[in-house]
Amino acid sequence: MRILSDRGARPVTAPATPSSTSGLRRTLTLTDLVFYGIVLVQPVAPMGIYGVVSQEARGHVITTILIGMVAMLLTALSYGRMAAAYPSAGSAFTYVGRELHPAIGYVTGWSMVMDYILNPIICTIYCSKVAITFVPMVPYTVWVAFFAVVFTGLNLRGVKASARTNEVLGVGMCIVVALFLAAAVRYLFVHAPGAADFARPFYDPSTFSLTSVLTGASIACRSWCSARRCKWSGA
Repeated sequence: MRILSDRGARPVTAPATPSSTSGLRRTLTLTDLVFYGIVLVQPVAPMGIYGVVSQEARGHVITTILIGMVAMLLTALSYGRMAAAYPSAGSAFTYVGRELHPAIGYVTGWSMVMDYILNPIICTIYCSKVAITFVPMVPYTVWVAFFAVVFTGLNLRGVKASARTNEVLGVGMCIVVALFLAAAVRYLFVHAPGAADFARPFYDPSTFSLTSVLTGASIACRSWCSARRCKWSGA
């Protein structure tokens, strides 16, 4: 666009304004993100580690999970603050690079690559092990090939397909949690436990050990981290 300067008729060319800024196309809606958050937290995550934590923490499963929740809550709040400060893709890569130094962010980004290389392998192995428990007549190698193809296909379909899958998984997890709560309430009405029974999952003086509880808490923290990775490999 050409305009006239205040000195007369000399034409002045205004600076060009870019019509759009570069960046990733935002395709997820608020509903998609809400379901993604639910699946990421994975409400059923404690179920998979309950037996191991109960053995390591001498029955103090609830205490260990609460300790892990506090630790991961601080991480979640930190990520929320950083996402508000730097609303762009990249997660830890962006946050470390912007706040500390680009070189450190570069190293962080390459470290995150291992996460996306190893987690699909871990998820494939885990799902195959679980599947062969329920359907032992199918060979383990067949299950591995099946889940590898499924996870690869989900990734190739794109982020919108991932969002739809997250909705299905989120609804399924909520149903499982609702069934568990119903069974727990039914148990309480049938057996009518005393006040000491309600406190024992948090603290049992006959079996409590700080070392054991902290050991269980480390496993609980791992389950919180694994929740966002092993919900399914195509996220």
